[in-house]
Amino acid sequence: MDNKNFDVCASFFLENGAVVGRFVRLNQVLEDILGKHNYPLNVSSALAETTALAALCASMLKFDGLFTLQIQGNGPVSLLVVDVNSQGKIRSCAKFDAQKLEDAKQLRKTQDIVESVAHLVGGGYMALTVDEQKGARPYQGVVDLKGKTLTELALRYFKNSEQIDTALKLFVKTPQGESQSFLAGGLLLQKVPLKGGKETQLNEDTLNRLWEDITAFTNSLKPEEVFDANLSSTEILHRLFHANNLQISGTKNFSFGCRCSREKLLTTLSSFEPKDIKDMTLENGLIEATCNFCAQKYVFTPDELSNFEKNLQ
Repeated sequence: MDNKNFDVCASFFLENGAVVGRFVRLNQVLEDILGKHNYPLNVSSALAETTALAALCASMLKFDGLFTLQIQGNGPVSLLVVDVNSQGKIRSCAKFDAQKLEDAKQLRKTQDIVESVAHLVGGGYMALTVDEQKGARPYQGVVDLKGKTLTELALRYFKNSEQIDTALKLFVKTPQGESQSFLAGGLLLQKVPLKGGKETQLNEDTLNRLWEDITAFTNSLKPEEVFDANLSSTEILHRLFHANNLQISGTKNFSFGCRCSREKLLTTLSSFEPKDIKDMTLENGLIEATCNFCAQKYVFTPDELSNFEKNLQ
């Protein structure tokens, strides 16, 4: 699907800035990411939904560098990681154990069911990191994984780490019929604290009542609306929040972009143990490494790696 309504995040305000929100829908970004891997359906779906969440979170922040969302667990899917830079370039990847994935399906009798992220990753943690990459120390927030869905995991993070009232709804659509596309989207809103926040004429009681209404409108959003290619983000948001003084403040486009390079891979390899390097060495003596994000293969000679390590000393 090639549609201007996708791979874009709409920023908006409600009630004269008392509530801020973001609405994102992804398509081609996911095609570019998932097309480079041969992940099982469950893993691809989990990564698509996590990528949408990362795009939402990154768009809520003001930063010049890199935002990373990482979910690490002890389940069949041990890692989901998404990078979003300030220019809107996204890359993401997953790690999983195929046997554990199959065993879990048989145990839970979910052979034909796309399971939730929370079930797939099991116990562990979610980390959100902002790296300004200008010498400043990265900021990181971490929360343990407790919840039945990715939405519940994320809301737990916002409650514990940011302590800001947050409403969130995530969507993912797996390939169906003739379509081989994964689609994902999400709607994220946060209530701005009256003290120290944006100036508003509302009092706390009025804002709380409005927040209840806005949360109800958010929960009413249906997948068929989110994934309707004929509806623009503005049209969907207007349907939900036309009574709340909706103001669209801007849009941000997203596209796939990997930051790997020969030098970065050499830096990574230089930290490996000799036995690990040996496992990566081909029969002809060359060393092969593959980027986990874009699946680009790099081949190095032993001398190239040795000289690089000497230059680092």
